[in-house]
Amino acid sequence: MSSAPSASSAPTVRSDVKLIGLVGLAHAVSHFSQLLLAPLFPWLKDAFNVSYTELGAVLTVFFVVSCLVQAASGFIVDKLGPRPVLFVGLGMLALAAFGYALAQNYWMLLGSAVVAGIGNGVFHPVDYTLFNRKVAPTRLGHAYSVHGITGSLGWALAPAFVVPLAMAFGWRVALASGGAVAVVVLGVLWLNRSALSLDVKAVQKAVGADAAAGGELAFLRIPAVWMCFGFFFFYAMALSVVQTFAPSAAGRLHEVPVALIAICLTVYMVASAAGMVVGGFLASDPSRCERIVGASFGMAAGLALVLAFADLAPALVPVMFGAMGFASGIAGPSRDLLVKRSTPANATGRVYGVVYAGLDIGQAVAPLIFGRLMDHGQYVSVIVGLAVVQGVLIASAFNVRRVRREALLPASA
Repeated sequence: MSSAPSASSAPTVRSDVKLIGLVGLAHAVSHFSQLLLAPLFPWLKDAFNVSYTELGAVLTVFFVVSCLVQAASGFIVDKLGPRPVLFVGLGMLALAAFGYALAQNYWMLLGSAVVAGIGNGVFHPVDYTLFNRKVAPTRLGHAYSVHGITGSLGWALAPAFVVPLAMAFGWRVALASGGAVAVVVLGVLWLNRSALSLDVKAVQKAVGADAAAGGELAFLRIPAVWMCFGFFFFYAMALSVVQTFAPSAAGRLHEVPVALIAICLTVYMVASAAGMVVGGFLASDPSRCERIVGASFGMAAGLALVLAFADLAPALVPVMFGAMGFASGIAGPSRDLLVKRSTPANATGRVYGVVYAGLDIGQAVAPLIFGRLMDHGQYVSVIVGLAVVQGVLIASAFNVRRVRREALLPASA
C-alpha cells in the first residue's frame, strides 16, 4: 500500500499546508488549460474558417494525448521524482498556450493541442505522489479536498479570464495571457521548489526492489487497480454529462429560460467545491470511504431522477443542480482515498497514472453516447442515463473494496 511519511520526519501542519497549496495551484492551472480553447470557439471558427466539429477534434486530440501521457508519466514520476515532471508539465502548458496564440492555421492548433495534452497528462501522478509521500495521513482527506476544489476553480476561471480579454483585445492576446498565467505559476513553484522535493534515491531504490520482486508492471495484476480505473471511467462520464448536456436537457424538460440554464453548471461546480470541503473532514477516516462515496452518489442519482420525472418550477432546476453538485463533491476526497488504499508501496505514480487515465477515456466516450440522445430529443434519457452512471459508481466503489479484501492487501480493512 502507499507509504506514509515516516515518524522521524513527520510533516508539520505548516509544511503540509504549503505543499497542499502549491500542488493545488498547479492543479488549477491544469484545469484552467483544459478550458482555455472552448470558450473561444466562436473566434477561432471565424479565424480559421473551420467547423465546430473540427474545433472539437482539437479537444479530442488533447484528451487522447493526455490519457496516453498520464499512464506513462507515472513510471517517470516513480523513477525521477515528481518535481521535475511537474515543472516540465507546467512549461509545456505555457508553451501550448503561446502556440495557440501564434497559430496561423488549423494544423498549428492541433500541434499545440498535442503539446498541451503532454503537459496536462503529468499532473495526477505528480500530485498524488507528493500528497501520499509527504502529507500526514490525518490530513490526506483535506489535501484531496483542496485538490478537487482548485481543479473546479481552474475550470471556472478559464472562461471568465479569456472571454473578456478576447472581446477587448482579440483571441490571440487572450490565449497568450493564458500562457502567461502558467509561466507565473511555474515561477511560484520554482521559488518554493524545496517544498516539492522528495528523496529520489530512496524512491529509485524502492522501485528497483519492486522490479526485482515482480517487475515494475506487477501492480497491473492487482484487481483493485482496474476496479479503480473503471470507477474513474464512469466518474468522468457523469462529469462530462453534467458539463455538456444535462443542463440543456433539464432546461428542455422544465421550460427553463436560457439565462437559468447557463448558470446550472456554475451552480453545480461551486456547490461541488463546497461539498469537497465537507468531504475532506469526512474522509479523515479512510475505512469509511466506500460508504461515503456510495451515499453521496446515491443522493446525486436520486436528485437526477427527480430532475427527470418530477414537475419542477424552472427556478428550482439550478437549485437541483446545486444539490447534485454538493452531493457529488462530498464524494471527492473519499474517491481519491479509494485509489490510495489500493496502491502498493512505491508504485504511487504508476498506479495513479493508469487509474486516472480512465478520466480522459470517460470524457472522450460520454459525448458520443449522450450527444446522440440529445440529437434525437431524448432529454429524459439523458438525465436518467446520468442517474444510471452515478448508480454504477456506487457499485464500483464497493467492488473496489471487495476485490481489495479478497486479495488480502495490507490495510485493506
